[in-house]
Amino acid sequence: MHIEFRHLRTIKAIHDSGGLARAADVLNITQSALSHQIKGLEDQTGVELFVRRSKPMRLSAAGMRLLRLAEQVLPQVEAAQAEFDGLRAGKSGRLHIAIECHACFEWLFPVLEAFRKSWPDVDVDIRPGLAFDALPALQKEDVDVVISSDPEVLPGVTFTPLFDYSPVFVAAATHPLAEKDWIDAQDFRGETLITYPVDRARLDIFSQLLSPAKVEPAGIRQVELTAVILLLVASNRGISVLPDWVVREVKYSSDYITRPLTETGLKRTLYAANRTDDLEKPFMKDLVRLAGVEARKLQR
Repeated sequence: MHIEFRHLRTIKAIHDSGGLARAADVLNITQSALSHQIKGLEDQTGVELFVRRSKPMRLSAAGMRLLRLAEQVLPQVEAAQAEFDGLRAGKSGRLHIAIECHACFEWLFPVLEAFRKSWPDVDVDIRPGLAFDALPALQKEDVDVVISSDPEVLPGVTFTPLFDYSPVFVAAATHPLAEKDWIDAQDFRGETLITYPVDRARLDIFSQLLSPAKVEPAGIRQVELTAVILLLVASNRGISVLPDWVVREVKYSSDYITRPLTETGLKRTLYAANRTDDLEKPFMKDLVRLAGVEARKLQR
């Protein structure tokens, strides 16, 4: 037995319409063609699907079995078709994000909230577990966007700049280093450095200052939340280095100070890394646009 989608649509149309003539109009075929299709389907199944003696024509027990199948299968087929149409039109898809910048959670959530309202059919997910292998995961299509401050030259990957920022030194207002106009690598000797719980290669303070100077702090304390880092710093439990925009946004208290790192300050750029082919997707373009809008708010 070879049942096609058109057979299921025919069974449902005749049942819903109550007759061949109206079903033929619904299916946009002639009544003769519809009769031949029913005859062919009954020949395949070997049973009568309709009780022809009744007015209006109604389904037999075997026909009702096919109707139940049609009512199960056809909505799924239509949903899949709608999903494929959305994919072709760029209205739906997948947006799985890996973040190499731990502090960026606080910046990213307002972006994703605005994105969700504009693109409700896009599957959005954040994949923090892939952060340290994020770019290979992007190339393998395990994720679709990587938020990073460390661009690389990779085939098929484009890094779009989002905004510039400066890593700044943060210490209690009573800390001796608060008297300095700027902080150098040597000032970290003997200090407890409070950081996010990520690999030190992903922390600006190490990649941009301490590791090149071969300076190691006395200790490292890892903390998840920015507000807790600032609380500990204000309590003189250690020092930290945070993006300038993070310190401005959180505004925990007035009991700590910020200072530039080095006399000229450090400058960094945050990027969104995408597979180049994906950048033409409408929802991907809009994500980058929304990220830029939120970035401009941070820099006011």
